[in-house]
Amino acid sequence: MATLSLSGCATVGSDAWPPCPPMVEYSPAEQTRAADEVEVLPANAVVVAMLSNYSVMREQARACR
Repeated sequence: MATLSLSGCATVGSDAWPPCPPMVEYSPAEQTRAADEVEVLPANAVVVAMLSNYSVMREQARACR
């Protein structure tokens, strides 16, 4: 009974999903250049960790499609 009364308060159905974020596509040449640039960074460079997070977000966006 409590579940029924609480479900009446929902304003959006459970089937509603936020839109997928747009994906920027990179050419093979751009990807190679980026890999070469990252390769020369020190292992403890903060941008390396940020790129790792970005990679996860891109995979999530790809799965959203």
